[in-house]
Amino acid sequence: MHVWGKKLERLSRLLVGITVIAAIWAASPAVLAQGRGAISEIVVEGAQRIEPGTVRSYLLIKEGEAADPVRINQSLKSLFATGLFADVTMRQDGSRLIVNVVENPIINRVAFEGNKKVEDTTLEAEVTLRPRVIFTRAKVQSDLQRILSVYRATGRFGATVEPKVIRLPQNRIDLVFEISEGQPTKVARISFIGNEYFDDDDLRENIRTQETVWYRFLSSDDSYDPDRLTLDRELLRRFYLRNGFADFRVQSAVAELTRDRKNFFITFSVQEGKRYRFGKVDVATTIRNLDVDSIRKRVKIDQGDWYDASLVDETIDALTEAVGEKGFAFVEVRPRLDRDRDKRTIDVVFEINEGPRVFVERINIVGNMRTKDDVIRREFRLVEGDAFNSAKLRRSRQRIQNLDFFETVEMEPVPGSAPDKAVINVTVTEKSTGSISIGAGFSTDQGVLGDIGLRERNLLGTGRDLALRFVLAARRSEIDLKFTEPFFLNRDITAGVDLFRISEDLQDFGSFDKKRTGFRLRAGYHITELLTQNWSYEVRSESIEDVASDASLVVQDAAGTNLFSTVEHGISYDTRDSRLTPTKGYFARLATSVSGLGGDVYSVKNVATGSYNWTPTEGFLVTVGGKAGYVVALSDDVLLSERFFVGGRDLRGFAAGGVGPRDISTDDSLGGEWMYTGSLELGFPLGLPQELGVSGRLFTDFGSAGELATNRSNIEDTGSLRASVGLGLTWKSPFGPLGLDLGIPVVKESFDETELVRVNFGTRF
Repeated sequence: MHVWGKKLERLSRLLVGITVIAAIWAASPAVLAQGRGAISEIVVEGAQRIEPGTVRSYLLIKEGEAADPVRINQSLKSLFATGLFADVTMRQDGSRLIVNVVENPIINRVAFEGNKKVEDTTLEAEVTLRPRVIFTRAKVQSDLQRILSVYRATGRFGATVEPKVIRLPQNRIDLVFEISEGQPTKVARISFIGNEYFDDDDLRENIRTQETVWYRFLSSDDSYDPDRLTLDRELLRRFYLRNGFADFRVQSAVAELTRDRKNFFITFSVQEGKRYRFGKVDVATTIRNLDVDSIRKRVKIDQGDWYDASLVDETIDALTEAVGEKGFAFVEVRPRLDRDRDKRTIDVVFEINEGPRVFVERINIVGNMRTKDDVIRREFRLVEGDAFNSAKLRRSRQRIQNLDFFETVEMEPVPGSAPDKAVINVTVTEKSTGSISIGAGFSTDQGVLGDIGLRERNLLGTGRDLALRFVLAARRSEIDLKFTEPFFLNRDITAGVDLFRISEDLQDFGSFDKKRTGFRLRAGYHITELLTQNWSYEVRSESIEDVASDASLVVQDAAGTNLFSTVEHGISYDTRDSRLTPTKGYFARLATSVSGLGGDVYSVKNVATGSYNWTPTEGFLVTVGGKAGYVVALSDDVLLSERFFVGGRDLRGFAAGGVGPRDISTDDSLGGEWMYTGSLELGFPLGLPQELGVSGRLFTDFGSAGELATNRSNIEDTGSLRASVGLGLTWKSPFGPLGLDLGIPVVKESFDETELVRVNFGTRF
């Protein structure tokens, strides 16, 4: 009983304790607050733009609550976190809590000083601070780093930025970023580690970044750019894959900045691996009714050649196009590579399978602020609703780039609203299409010359081309006005009109001057992707003037003015990869013009031209070209102005008009009623840096001209073959192209006019 008594006593004491604690817990907050000091009022001081009630809303303590130091400290942090205040203090005055705030100022203006290489608009787009935005130091530091990143992207790692604050009334400020741009940070050295087959010079020629030297003053490729370094890694990979190194890897690309922050040392670490040749190459398919043998000829890969990844890609495109031409829209060509590391060969099987049935749901175009959408859309080989075709998409991109309206053209197919639909997103970056050109130069044919040109290639964003050109030369003056509508009557027809007046001094080889004035209407359209047909109608007045008194009787008889009314038809086939600087493909054109539909001249003239370009190896270019023509008078004789004068540009080693019928008594060139010329040329590098733009060439030209019937005295006309050999230089200078040819006639007639050196030079600024 005694034990149970003690237990009951302890239990009763525990119950009393719990009752006391519960009573204290249940006591009103006012009693507790009274014990710790309750806050009777929260007073906000220093607020100007911000309402006191807004300040109180950020506090974690309220009126009537105890003055808890922890909650007061948390309230202080909460106010700072808003970014509205530069300073906040809190203090107790009796039962009152005084909150004193200093508001961050409002930005009145953001300005940039000292920036010359980067425009204000570029920097404004980068920074986040704007007028009427609250100023904070954190945002200023963030924008400062953004500005520095812009300059680093342009290769100026020595740039510094210092923000300055100018105080204004009503708690406003002007924020000025003072910029010291510094000098571009150049690339002093580019080194390679791990390359055995190709030396450092070979690899430097195949990347975009270049070492700084004095002649690169017009280029920015010797400035360090991290994005360009990423591109260089890819260019190295492509170069090695083109040359058989299928296992090649770029292990690292490290850029080290010197202590003076003026130069970078770049080091590429590469692993070349083994070099492979093509093994067996075949085409296989799972598509029924597809004749593989009929498309196998599209494969341009020979067994035993060095492996070339670019040839594999080209073959995929060719096979996709060939299968599409046979009516199979949904195909997928995948190369299956079987690598034999011991034999160092790669067998390739191009597997043609049915691809997913995907249709073009929509084509989105962005970035064309000036160019109208339909100008871009009409270049597409795909339209909404068509079966998606990657080869046609690549061709569409190439056609848009050929417009020369855009710096960049990017196309990305993305999934559409359903599994069988795709959306094509097109992003373009426009460039200037208007130009004012002032030119000067010298050519062997025309002597010293100058020209002024005004041109807008994308008139009002419609793709129309308007050009006005004046040429004034020692032997030629010209004024041309040309207008071209690329999509006449909303069809794929190029139409245009030309107005011209041309005066030529031909005294040196013909003892006469020639003047032409007239207009031309023209139209052209594609029959197929590569086959084009053109029509034109021309009316011109042509006169032979200032005939020398001792000129040939043929020239004297030609003196006077004739009116030509000429219809011309041309058809051309062009597979070249570039019209301006082709490296592969061929071009052929046949033009026939008929004069006599009005006017006083009746004749038929035919001219055929063609060329073939081939790149046997990197840096070398073989070009084979030729031209042939004849003209027939439908009444009387062929006029002097319609004849062919051969020599000069089309037959180097001979002067302009130096080949063909000639009056030996006056030494006047009379031109031929038929002609032909041909050329075989090998372009090759000279071992100089590529950016200098200097290359060499070896050539041989041949040709002749003559009359259909020769029965006049004093006229030499053998119609025999002439030929020359020579070498030349081409410099793509910053001031225009410069060409120098040394041609030596090896087959000629005694009465021919020869020309050892030929110079062509032009400059534009």
